Amino acid sequence: MTVIDPDTQPGWVAEVEEDDAADDMPLSTRLSIADTLTLGNAICGFMAVYFTTTGVLIPHLTGNEDGGMARHSAAMAVILMLLASIFDLFDGLVARKLRASAMGAELDNLSDLISFGLAPAYFVVTWGMVAPDSHQRVSVVAAVVVLLAVILRLARFSCVTLRDGIFQGMPSPFGALTVVAIVLLELPFVPTLLAIIGVAWLMVSRVEYPKPRGRLAVAMLSWIVLSMGMLAAWALDAPGGQMLLQTGCSLQIVLGAMIPVFATARRVNTFRDNRREARSAQIQ
Repeated sequence: MTVIDPDTQPGWVAEVEEDDAADDMPLSTRLSIADTLTLGNAICGFMAVYFTTTGVLIPHLTGNEDGGMARHSAAMAVILMLLASIFDLFDGLVARKLRASAMGAELDNLSDLISFGLAPAYFVVTWGMVAPDSHQRVSVVAAVVVLLAVILRLARFSCVTLRDGIFQGMPSPFGALTVVAIVLLELPFVPTLLAIIGVAWLMVSRVEYPKPRGRLAVAMLSWIVLSMGMLAAWALDAPGGQMLLQTGCSLQIVLGAMIPVFATARRVNTFRDNRREARSAQIQ
């Protein structure tokens, strides 16, 4: 007859239970291909902060400023934000086509906060420290406004259910790139500050923006790649590079301003059409 020592049995049972728990871990908690793209988004945002610090801010503080190096590092930081927006565009497409993990939505929000909240806000702070006509403390306030707008926008996106195909408020990648475009355009301090706050307001507004799908996604991807090329030309001091940069930044700002106008006009027209149909139904 086999005798089991009661003092050793609980430990053996616990070990078996731990193994069973590890084997029973749901597949939905493991990283998917879409999650890998989302983590690439976060890495790009962190590296954008790195290049802004080492190539723009530190040389300014230590007196080793070199226009070319600052231009190259600033362009690299913005290119990384553009690359983060590509990752953000494709992780949603991949998640819809392939398996998505249960962590996908949380990872996406956290990565967006780094790349499209922290990185552009830090870019604004750095601009406030290195630009000759800027005011550091005021620029810090503007950066905080941008960061809070992104936080509120991402939180609202997680809590509010909207009809398919639209965003409420300017999407954070588009808002972050518009803020950076405003800074790179090198307008006077007050117009730059007002424009940055305006973009932050659009991100938390109720203006409806279409989701990038189909042709719109292709157009957005093409615009991002074109923007990267213009930034590279500016960083390498190519002939016409400065003009290309100003043209690209101006177009980004115009898009940011025109989309809410068209969206509001469409909403007003829809409201008028609905009222007209309701009056016609009452008359009949």
